[in-house]
Amino acid sequence: MKIAIDGPAAAGKTTLGKKLAQTLGFLFVPTGAMYRAAALAAHRGFRLEEIDITVTEAGKILLNGEDVTALLSSPELDELSSVLSADSQVRERLVALQRKIAEGRDVVMEGRDIGTVVLPGAELKIFLWATLEERAKRRQREQGGNFEEILEAIRRRDERDSTRACSPLKPAPDAVFLDTTNKTPEEVLEEVLKMVEERRARMGS
Repeated sequence: MKIAIDGPAAAGKTTLGKKLAQTLGFLFVPTGAMYRAAALAAHRGFRLEEIDITVTEAGKILLNGEDVTALLSSPELDELSSVLSADSQVRERLVALQRKIAEGRDVVMEGRDIGTVVLPGAELKIFLWATLEERAKRRQREQGGNFEEILEAIRRRDERDSTRACSPLKPAPDAVFLDTTNKTPEEVLEEVLKMVEERRARMGS
C-alpha cells in the first residue's frame, strides 16, 4: 500500500508521516529532506547527474552513501531547497529517485507533489492543511527565531510552491483534505489510521 501526504510547509506532514509509518510498519519517505539533501549536494558542487539520495529503514537520508540526516535542518538549506525544487530538471531527478524507493513496497511518502506527480496511483492521498499563523507557530517551536520573519518565510514558500510551473503544490482530485489547525498530532494520526482501515477494507472487497 502506498500513502501520499501532501501539503504546505509546517502543516504537520513529517510528524504524521513518521508516526503513521511506524504504526503501520511502512517505510517513511520525507521528500522534503531529499530536496534538502540535493541542496546540500549543490552547495558541495555536485552535478545533478552525480546525486544519489536514498532513505533507510531507520529513517536516515543518505547522499551518495553518506548519512547527511543531521545536516539537513538548517533554515539556509530550507530556502535553497525551495528554490531548487522549482527547477524542472532537479524535480525530474528527485521524482525518479522517489519512485525507485517506493517501488514494490509499502510506503508513507510526504511532500508537495506526491499524490499528483510522484505516486498518482497511491491508494490513499491526504492533503494536510493549517492556517499560516498556526504553521509559523509550529516552525518557531521547532527551530526558534522571530515569529514575523518565520511567517513571511512560510508565506513566500507557499507562493513559490503553489505558483511554480513544474509540479505546483495542489491537492490531487481524489485527496482527502485534512485541516490540522486545532488538532493534536495524536488526533490527526487517529483520523488517518481510520482512513487507512477504510481503504484496506475497500481494497479487500
